[in-house]
Amino acid sequence: MTSDEKTPPYADIAHDVASELSPLTLPAVDDVAGWRTFLDERCAQQLDRARAFVDRLVEHDTADPAILGTWNDAGIALANAAAAASLLSQVHPDAGLREAAEAAEVAVDAFRTDLLLDVRVYEQLASLDPNFFDEAGRRVLEHSLRDFRRAGVDRDDDTRARLREIAERETELGQAFARNIRDGRRTTLVPASALEGLPQDWRDEHPADADGMVAISSDYPDTLPFLTFSRDAEARRAVATNFRSIAWPDNDAVLGELLRLRHEHATLLGYPGWADYDAEVKMIGSGQAIAEFIDRITADAEAAGRRDLAVLLERAQADDPTITEIDVSQLAFYEEVVRREQYDVDAQRVRTYFDFARVRQGLLDVTGRLFGLVYTPVTDAGTWHPEVASYDVALGGPDGPEPLGRIHLDLHPREGKYNHAAQFDLVPGVLGQQLPEGVLVCNFPRGLMEHDDVVTLFHEFGHLMHHVLAGRHPWVRFSGVATEWDFVEAPSQMLEEWAWDPAVLATFATDGAGTPIPADLVARMRAADEFGKGYYVRTQMSYAAISYRLHEERPADLHARVHELSREYSLVRLLPEQHFHTGFGHLVGYTSGYYTYMWSLVIAKDLFSAFDAGDLFAPEVATRYRDVVLAAGGSRDAADLVEEFLGRPYGSEAFRVWLES
Repeated sequence: MTSDEKTPPYADIAHDVASELSPLTLPAVDDVAGWRTFLDERCAQQLDRARAFVDRLVEHDTADPAILGTWNDAGIALANAAAAASLLSQVHPDAGLREAAEAAEVAVDAFRTDLLLDVRVYEQLASLDPNFFDEAGRRVLEHSLRDFRRAGVDRDDDTRARLREIAERETELGQAFARNIRDGRRTTLVPASALEGLPQDWRDEHPADADGMVAISSDYPDTLPFLTFSRDAEARRAVATNFRSIAWPDNDAVLGELLRLRHEHATLLGYPGWADYDAEVKMIGSGQAIAEFIDRITADAEAAGRRDLAVLLERAQADDPTITEIDVSQLAFYEEVVRREQYDVDAQRVRTYFDFARVRQGLLDVTGRLFGLVYTPVTDAGTWHPEVASYDVALGGPDGPEPLGRIHLDLHPREGKYNHAAQFDLVPGVLGQQLPEGVLVCNFPRGLMEHDDVVTLFHEFGHLMHHVLAGRHPWVRFSGVATEWDFVEAPSQMLEEWAWDPAVLATFATDGAGTPIPADLVARMRAADEFGKGYYVRTQMSYAAISYRLHEERPADLHARVHELSREYSLVRLLPEQHFHTGFGHLVGYTSGYYTYMWSLVIAKDLFSAFDAGDLFAPEVATRYRDVVLAAGGSRDAADLVEEFLGRPYGSEAFRVWLES
């Protein structure tokens, strides 16, 4: 049968379909036993379900098109197990349950490794005639066969056995690295006098002990305001050192072994090194292209970076003539001074407009209007922590809201919780089978927020929107944020623009009296934020160089090499006693590809050029962006999605204009 005779939809292929779609029922907050049962149902039982589908797959007649549908069913079960294990290992308040979830993660990864090394499954998929399927089916088949090859299914028995051992150990090391960061909360004691300059509400939350000392934790809501406002340079240095040394020394050895194993992993598969292996399935294509991109962007940012850094240094030297360069303990403080003195932007005044509760509701209102969504609070669903807020998401329309999925917002810090900001899957959406559920995990203050926090919230919510809007594909392979990894950040970076628009902010950013934030203040905030973008880009390129070079070189002394790379690429100096690499969590998830943030930003600036800066809610372009880029998930290459939306291939002109302006 050829594609001209019939291009069957996925519905023609046998698979299990739920009779009615509804979100998951979660246990109650204090029901630890119920959560253990939930973990078993979503992990162990889903893995058993995946095994059953794999067994069914290998029993199909060779070349039977139903093989691909059964492969999809196995993938759904595996994705369900992986999502629950990953999320609960990072957010559940019970340490025992987090440990059980980590064990489930190991089981999921082991299953995935074994599956992709299973010659029987590979041969069944390889027997299929691509012409039988529509474009989506052919893409699933092509990418699946590529996954098997990249796993080493075509290698000899000894090599496959070693690859299996490596994969298992990589999982263990990745978990250990993340766990050490998550549980590596540090505290710095500073004299009460060091709080001079901090907002009063922050000072009220940080009383001095009997000895007149105040504890500053490494949590973002503690550290970032302290580094921004404290006038005590010595105290800032101590806090910055602890903040940039989380998981030291434990993660030094963990990372060293992980880098060595990844290199062996890649070379066993015939790649020169890990970066080439990792980049093969990204837009950038190769490790060498990563190096070239880093150096090109570094050079592009040179002039702007040194220009603005000179302004900071001059202002710092007015306070202390012995200062010869700006380091990470001085950066936020003097940025705030320059913004206040030269741009008339006082962050302490600005934060009075950003009460957390109003910001959260404003975010929902903005994205609801932008993407045509309706959010309904869910008050009778279980959850893992009382501060988690859940909402059902529907697509508005003339015939009433059409259910899309559910989101959960876990936005404040607590002991044992993931301590950065990220979107986690809970359920991957699959058309006709299950609604998508996503979780935003952040660490924002419960009261007044810095505007930077607001921008971060919009950014991370962009990932959540991507997950939900792309949750209606029949193939789980395409569900959610399933694009090439170096495009993943672009939609979220673009959504940040709505957190800077005066008209948008005026809808939710109000002070205690209900007065909206003035447009002229927002304009000055934006001008102040634009200050320093050159050295910001250079800092990002230093992180990219660290992630790339550590994987390429695997140096014996990671600390020394990280500081060398930071000095080469960044214009802002690390403190000598800081151990940045042990708390750089992206080294696990992004591996050698931290460059993706800046790569995505280049695309994000181009995407935003299609919107009317005078009316960010213009429905035609917003709807087209939603449907062409976000809802597509991984069903097409990112470059093709962007080209369809823009009407041309993406370029870097908008980024260069932004950087040079």
